[in-house]
Amino acid sequence: MLATERESLGAEIVGLADKYDHKRSALIPILQAVQEKHHHISSFAMQEVAKLLDVHPVEVYSVVTFYAFLNTKELGRFVIRLCRTISCDMQGKDKVARQLQNELGIGFGQTTRDGNFTLEWANCLGMCDQSPAMLVNDQVFTRVTAESVHDIIEGCRRSFALYPPMLDGGSH
Repeated sequence: MLATERESLGAEIVGLADKYDHKRSALIPILQAVQEKHHHISSFAMQEVAKLLDVHPVEVYSVVTFYAFLNTKELGRFVIRLCRTISCDMQGKDKVARQLQNELGIGFGQTTRDGNFTLEWANCLGMCDQSPAMLVNDQVFTRVTAESVHDIIEGCRRSFALYPPMLDGGSH
């Protein structure tokens, strides 16, 4: 990370800590904001958050690595999480998983070369009555079929034209 990137990220984290009043209770909201913008939480970001909230860096790292929705590795613009509960299994999750892998050309736990898609498992999305369920960033899709996967992925791709990546790495 370049010095200017560190300064910019450091200033951003100071702004977030100011917003949340430098309290320990701000840890997760700050981490979520950093991840939303940068698609991951770097070691530098964790150190800065720890310093500003006066908590040990190991505690920040523990929180980041404990929660499935926080990541130390960079994720794609679209993070697709497919629920893998027994309810989803019974409703055809395996066919949906195969179609996702075919459409994106990656396996679960991987990101496409262009950085646009990350494919992950979710342990439960709380949508058992409408399974199989899938989460694309913050949008829930229910009763997903292998046939509907293509339309969902294409919807994401169409949004590239509406919201091209920002040069500064920010999100929309």
